[in-house]
Amino acid sequence: MNGAHLGVDVGGTKVAVRLESADGSVVHEDAFTWAAGADVAVDVAMLARGARALATRWDGSIAGIGVAMPATVDAAGRVTAWPNRPSWVGLDLTAALAGLVPGTPVAHADDGDLAALAESAAAGVDDLLYLGVGTGVGGGIIHDGRIWPGPDRGSCEIGHLVVALDGPVCGCGRRGCVQAIASGPATLRRAGAYRSGADAGPVEYAELRDGWLEGTPWATAALVESARALATAIAGIGELAHPALAVVGGGFADGLAGFADAVAAATADLTRPGHPTPAVEPARLGGLSSLRGALQLARSLGPGN
Repeated sequence: MNGAHLGVDVGGTKVAVRLESADGSVVHEDAFTWAAGADVAVDVAMLARGARALATRWDGSIAGIGVAMPATVDAAGRVTAWPNRPSWVGLDLTAALAGLVPGTPVAHADDGDLAALAESAAAGVDDLLYLGVGTGVGGGIIHDGRIWPGPDRGSCEIGHLVVALDGPVCGCGRRGCVQAIASGPATLRRAGAYRSGADAGPVEYAELRDGWLEGTPWATAALVESARALATAIAGIGELAHPALAVVGGGFADGLAGFADAVAAATADLTRPGHPTPAVEPARLGGLSSLRGALQLARSLGPGN
């Protein structure tokens, strides 16, 4: 038994880890939640423990590890921004990840880029826009079968496209970013305000999901607003990149049946004469797009690649 690959999907609140054999079969998988308020050293140690726990359950060798990261990382491999884990800023990510599993090659890339790559392969489409809705809003663009604009030029920060000039303040300091309107936490806060008043706290995810499925006005209004923000981003990117398909995924969106359809309808409303907006569909890989992309990255590190 040999040639396994390890994929790590690092999120703002949790981390998913999966080990696959050479033929793509899932061997082991696990997930863990970050410790609240932990500093970067504790986080990196936790990440290493999670990766090694799966590695030690495998009888053969591991050919490569791919890591999907939500942080902004510069060309030198150093973290320059990550609002959800600010202690990571300044970390030499390449060096920190190099020892996840001693003796095993490791590569990292933006989680949105990797998700887009995995969804492109799943859909059989070479020009694709991916939007992942979770703790934040990430995404990526595949153009002519390749990640665009490319690792040497940075990732697509789709969550920080401004779609409402007078919109809510984003964690980045600007107003009206897609992420400030359509992320999971933003939607839950708005749903709480619509249900119980401006001073109310956010609703629980299960409450929002149930309210959405039942057509409750406060849940519908909150999610339609998120759908419109995502649609505005899709229409704008469509004017520039002309993707054949836009897919909506991420853990938050994946659990809301029909939400991608709401985004599709809002996107179609933005069509202008002679310039149709991209088709919009749910992500084929659901909430696993970034993890599957990380595994693709891991496979690229093996012999012959």
